[in-house]
Amino acid sequence: MKDPPRPVVRNAARVLLIDPAGRVLLLRGGDSAAPEAGSWWITPGGGLEPGEDARAAAIREVEEETGHRLAGLGDPVLRRASVFPFGGRLLDQRELYFVARVPAFAPHTAGWTELERRELQEQRWWTLDELRTTEETVYPEALADLVAEALG
Repeated sequence: MKDPPRPVVRNAARVLLIDPAGRVLLLRGGDSAAPEAGSWWITPGGGLEPGEDARAAAIREVEEETGHRLAGLGDPVLRRASVFPFGGRLLDQRELYFVARVPAFAPHTAGWTELERRELQEQRWWTLDELRTTEETVYPEALADLVAEALG
């Protein structure tokens, strides 16, 4: 009997980008290696590069995925770990979430990597009410509560 695959540990940083209207920017993505899994909405962010800290990774990923340059970030508002299949591998992803208040802007895809072009489909601003009432899959599961807390 073959042992199940061991998860690959991946450290990641993600950002709740919140505009003056209280909307949060999300990206819709999926796993091209498993299209039957459907799609889901996530905050901008991604894996840390070797030697990179979480804040630097979060700032880099936001610029890559949205075109918006952040000046800095405060302390993380959430630590989350999740094990899931992606890209034909089992990932043990350890995420730090940050919050950034940003002006309203039109995100673009000019900085997307090859992976992002393959796995991401769209970007959209969401209101808190839309987050609370959607039937679409959104990660992290408690995102609406995090946004409400950030809005104070």
